Amino acid sequence: MTAVALYVAPASSFVSPAPRAQGKQKREEFGSSLKRLKWDEREQRAVETNQGDERTDSGTVIRMETSLAVFEILAFDKKGRAVQGLNKNDFIVTEDSAPQEVAALSPGDGSTVPRSIILIIDYSVSQSPFIESSVAAAKALVDRLKPNDRMAIVTDDVVLLAPFTRDKLKLKDGLDSLRRRARSKRFGRSEQYSALLATLKELTGGAERPIIIIQTDGDELSNLRNAAVAPSGAEAPVMPRDSSKEYSLEDIYTAAEKTRAPIYAVIPGVRFAGVPPEEHVDRARRLFGKLFNLQQELGGWGRQLTPTFETYLRSRAQTALRQQLALAGIANLTGGWAEYLEEPGHASEIYDRIFSGIERRYILTYYPTNTKRDGKLRRVEIKVRNHPDYIILGKKSYYAENK
Repeated sequence: MTAVALYVAPASSFVSPAPRAQGKQKREEFGSSLKRLKWDEREQRAVETNQGDERTDSGTVIRMETSLAVFEILAFDKKGRAVQGLNKNDFIVTEDSAPQEVAALSPGDGSTVPRSIILIIDYSVSQSPFIESSVAAAKALVDRLKPNDRMAIVTDDVVLLAPFTRDKLKLKDGLDSLRRRARSKRFGRSEQYSALLATLKELTGGAERPIIIIQTDGDELSNLRNAAVAPSGAEAPVMPRDSSKEYSLEDIYTAAEKTRAPIYAVIPGVRFAGVPPEEHVDRARRLFGKLFNLQQELGGWGRQLTPTFETYLRSRAQTALRQQLALAGIANLTGGWAEYLEEPGHASEIYDRIFSGIERRYILTYYPTNTKRDGKLRRVEIKVRNHPDYIILGKKSYYAENK
């Protein structure tokens, strides 16, 4: 089966957009899909203001008669090692408990199906300690791209810094421009979720084998609608409801679930997710140690304020925890994972680990026995035959095409 045949229809939506020629993809167009979103108070979600227009910035939607479900998966043994050398007969697939026949299985190393990697990078002021090392790590990732791979770069300004290209020099120049901006104190706007939503709506649909890597601390979370409402499958980020955006975290989760792109989240800063609560204050103190030490030097006044400062640290820790859980939730939902970049020097190994995971994935396809075009969510389970101890990492659902 050829690479084109594998993607005759995406797993997530069974809609195959025709990619736009790169020469026509203008940078100023990126993010226009967000301008069409308006918050619906009755439905408590973002809605399109031009429902009848099926044209997006990534191409024109084409309805396909043949539905081919496509899943990118990783198989791990009980020791956490990626399992290689499997074939299509080694997999058991069920959709809403109904058995499915695997049509094809291809390696994910780029030798069969080219990859379209999208890097979303946050270069806001809070990320200044990580920009230098992260740019270097991203440039090393660029060097590892196969000849047929493409890459695009998006910033937290909701700017398409580099449209999809195979030109590694252009990609590196774009990354270097972020380094220069940070050095001159020109930072991004911390609109990382907006950049992610625009990417999901505008770049993934027409891309062959899209993969998203987003590096951010996710501090735009408090500006989203209904920040106190829990997205499906994630812990509730309890945040103020006042918002400057027309969309919620739930809207972003839904958009992520409807795309076939796995998302890898690189989260810079002190880690709180997965850390025992009793350690949170000490970890928060690492973020604000200088202020704490100054307070202690103030003698009695400092001691009087210490309980207040401890409360402040707990509050900051909870905010960081919610931000990290939200990002990890998106990654897990799409079959990717979250990495925690606590020290700038670890960026290289994290990017290397993500790319190695991408290389070891399988691309599994099947024709669903349920041919209804009802737009409903379908649950998929993938196992390795005769190996109940193997763990499969990948998406576990998709939305069928709606009539």
